[in-house]
Amino acid sequence: MSNIHRPTFIGIHARDESTQVLYISSGCRQAMGYTPAQVMAGRARDFIADPYNGDYPQIYESKVNGEETDEDEANAYVMYMNLKNTNGTPVLHRVTTFKCDNCVIVVAVAFPEVPFQGRHELEVQMLDGAMKRLNITRQKEQEEADVQRRREEAAQGRRVPLYYAPSRQIKVAFVLENPEVAEASTEAGRRQNGPLIVFVTGSVSRLIDADTSDLLRFPFLKLVAPEDVLKASVFFDQLADSPDVLFETFSLLSRPPVMEGDVVVPDTQNSRILVECLGANVQDGVALLLRKLKTVPPPTRDSVGNYIRKTKVHEVDEDGGYLSLSEMISSDPESSSVPEMWSRLR
Repeated sequence: MSNIHRPTFIGIHARDESTQVLYISSGCRQAMGYTPAQVMAGRARDFIADPYNGDYPQIYESKVNGEETDEDEANAYVMYMNLKNTNGTPVLHRVTTFKCDNCVIVVAVAFPEVPFQGRHELEVQMLDGAMKRLNITRQKEQEEADVQRRREEAAQGRRVPLYYAPSRQIKVAFVLENPEVAEASTEAGRRQNGPLIVFVTGSVSRLIDADTSDLLRFPFLKLVAPEDVLKASVFFDQLADSPDVLFETFSLLSRPPVMEGDVVVPDTQNSRILVECLGANVQDGVALLLRKLKTVPPPTRDSVGNYIRKTKVHEVDEDGGYLSLSEMISSDPESSSVPEMWSRLR
């Protein structure tokens, strides 16, 4: 069964021990029985029915044993967990999360027909080419042992090497209205400039010349460079038809026309921001995580006005390990590529 026909929702919570819910789509009512107001008043970890709920925030920690770790090690995480329903019944969900600055974007798909099975360890698949797997419950025990070992080494006068993290890449998270909902709500059909933005992280101001107040209820495709609008539109169509998280690369305008009356920057002077986009579509919204790859000059035009490029700016280094997530994540636990250990009590 496709995710589009399953109870699904998008949520955003704080990336700290509190996991305070910052945004939730209306799909939470069908998936778990809660109203958006009820979820917004709580913490994400409190809705986890499994005993490791206290370990959940550790997935997104930027420090291990007090030392900074590589923030770009993974962009997305996939895990299976039981979430609490209003009637107290645990319901299995496949949860895909995107880490972005100080918040976490959650895309959840419910499997109410799967019989309850206790899950005593939190096992996570990290997606972004590296395809690493980690067991948060076991990792916590190992980290405590490592702290003790380092203390003993320091007491003996042995030098403990330090890890210096590379500079962080710019990441921005968006939540858009569902394109199909937008299409049904407009008399003329689908919005000409794509779905409207209903949530965006503050880091957007480090990516393009705009801030959150400028972009709420703003058409997303108006941020996209003209030569890539069709490409981004096709990506949204693919998301609407897919139960999976998908990748795409396209360019944004460095200085988009977000404020009415602003001086419009000539296209020939408006640099492009090439981004890698991870997207997921659910019943009532679209979640996007954009990561800046590089800044490129605007393309030139030929004699009839068509855009031309001298280099293939959208190509991503094949050695970077970028894989098709549609080949790695299926819509049903029974056919998923998740190892057996994920779905068996140990």
